[in-house]
Amino acid sequence: MDIQALAETVPVEGVVNLEGIDFVKNGDEYLTFCLGSEHYGVEILSVKEIRGWERPTLIPNSPDYVKGVINIRGIIIPIIDLRMRFAVGDPTYSNTTVVIVLSLENDSMNCMMGFVVDAVSDVLNVEDGDVKKAPNFGGTLPVDMVEGLVNVGDNVVTIISTEQLLTLEDD
Repeated sequence: MDIQALAETVPVEGVVNLEGIDFVKNGDEYLTFCLGSEHYGVEILSVKEIRGWERPTLIPNSPDYVKGVINIRGIIIPIIDLRMRFAVGDPTYSNTTVVIVLSLENDSMNCMMGFVVDAVSDVLNVEDGDVKKAPNFGGTLPVDMVEGLVNVGDNVVTIISTEQLLTLEDD
């Protein structure tokens, strides 16, 4: 083989051939997780990190669902147990228990919080038309906290509004 012909097949620095790669999609991605036997999802762009369960520093006189705070690289992050907050399942801590750290930065707020969940499931790719409006039937979640519902196989995933979750207050 001619060395000159071979050199012409090597990509030039900064030039990448993306032909045939299908990465453009219409829709959103959500990190799904379990609370008891229920499945939930949050917008993946809000997920800062996923950490294993570690006992946080307790905060006196805080609600029972506020487990305390942890220090992540100099930032104090409040930890909320969503199972307790939403009254879904028993608050047990096992090797699958994780803390999902969410961050929201926009014109009106800039905050980070950690949420204890039973386990992280998957990243869910959802087309725009697949998210259905949640019925207002008085569940444990306030209706303004639910962005919608998505059918995934035999399960229904409740998509939670990250902004509402990060402004979580007592009812």
